[in-house]
Amino acid sequence: MELSNGTTETEFIMLGLSDLPEHQTLLMVVFLTVYLSNIVGNTMIISLTRLDTNLHTPMYFFLGNLSFVDVCFTSSIVPPMLKNMVSLKKTISFHACIAQLFFFLCFACTECILLAAMAFDRYVAICNPLHYMMLMSRKVCIFLVAFSWVLSSLHALLHSLMALRLSFCGHKKIHHFFCDMAPLLTLSCSDTTINKLLIYTEGGMPVAIPFLIVMISYIRIISTILKIRSTHGRWKAFSTCSSHLTVVIFFYSTIAFMYLRPPSTYSIDYDRIVSIVYTVVAPTLNPFIYSLRNKDMKGALRKVLSRKGEI
Repeated sequence: MELSNGTTETEFIMLGLSDLPEHQTLLMVVFLTVYLSNIVGNTMIISLTRLDTNLHTPMYFFLGNLSFVDVCFTSSIVPPMLKNMVSLKKTISFHACIAQLFFFLCFACTECILLAAMAFDRYVAICNPLHYMMLMSRKVCIFLVAFSWVLSSLHALLHSLMALRLSFCGHKKIHHFFCDMAPLLTLSCSDTTINKLLIYTEGGMPVAIPFLIVMISYIRIISTILKIRSTHGRWKAFSTCSSHLTVVIFFYSTIAFMYLRPPSTYSIDYDRIVSIVYTVVAPTLNPFIYSLRNKDMKGALRKVLSRKGEI
């Protein structure tokens, strides 16, 4: 395919998770169930953070936005994958592939920044509670969310535009279930030096910098909690950030395993499995982690259910 004057369209064959037809029905049922659980769980979080006035705080403002990102993140991956499972022609056009790449990068980057913003929020709440409302005002929260979307969109746009300049020849089989940068670079027959340079420099910043903020925040948080004399006080302080810490560990551990390994250890099968974890499983588990480990969320859910029972 040439992307100079007179661009010619091409199609990729998306091999998905399995080449065996007998596996397709089972995989479709499993991922459809997981996807619907994602929609229901995250929609519940979004609704509760808007309906319950007790949840109109910076922490739950970020959580509602994180749930919205999780819905968008998984929706950019799973519906096309399900369509591919039931389709005889398992192809995706080049421009559709680039569009999926853009949304994948945008939502993944936004999630990283929001997790960092939530860590900073917990740091201020525990380490500097007297200035919490001033440092985490509504304007600051809106700015942080808007900043995450703008920066992520620019990051995704840069890499998507660089992918548009690639040429492809020979076989066009993508050994993956969505369009990621690595499979595209593997298939390209043009010079990918600039693309790889961007990945190793700018590409890691939207993940590395938020992760650094998370690490610094939690080092300070743990240091402050350990200074609390009473066991009950330490447990109460830690419980306010335990759900977020669980999500952070789960999300970043899979990202690190996927992108920080030596190239010699790459495996198509393992990469697909790990990709499922952070693109499908993690966004689906997030609302359940926050609901089951958070008294405020469980209380808000009971309120909503009791109101419906009275109607």
